[in-house]
Amino acid sequence: MKIPTTLKHKPVVVVENYGNVDGRYAYKTDAQGLSIGLAQWNDRGRVDVSAKVWRYTGEKWSRQSEELPLHRVLDLAILVCRSELHFREAYRFEKLYDEKNPILDRIGLQGDAMTVEVCTENEHIDEDIKILRDALSKDGELIGERMAVLSRLLKELGY
Repeated sequence: MKIPTTLKHKPVVVVENYGNVDGRYAYKTDAQGLSIGLAQWNDRGRVDVSAKVWRYTGEKWSRQSEELPLHRVLDLAILVCRSELHFREAYRFEKLYDEKNPILDRIGLQGDAMTVEVCTENEHIDEDIKILRDALSKDGELIGERMAVLSRLLKELGY
């Protein structure tokens, strides 16, 4: 499906067949495209780049389409990777995390650190962490395939 170029986000690099590869939602999703382009929130004289998931309701492009700055896309990828790493060893803990130290990692970024931790403020954390673990396990093949591609591309880029 062709991504619109007349809206505020100006696509530059696109995936117009994303609906065919949207994980377990493939072929039955409203997420029809991805793009990297010029952000819709740009002011005159200022240009930010963003990534966008384009949602289509069957009749029109949805206002629920998401646009994120590229660094946030990468931060989410870091969070997914760190979470995957945690759940590989989580079986060692009775509640799938160390209750005395719910911090999984401090990842240095921009002179500070992003603290990745289990959300102990969630009143249903004991149930929800099991649901998350099971969902990640169920989608292991989908996520693993994307992780392998990401790893290959990062190596090609010299990382």
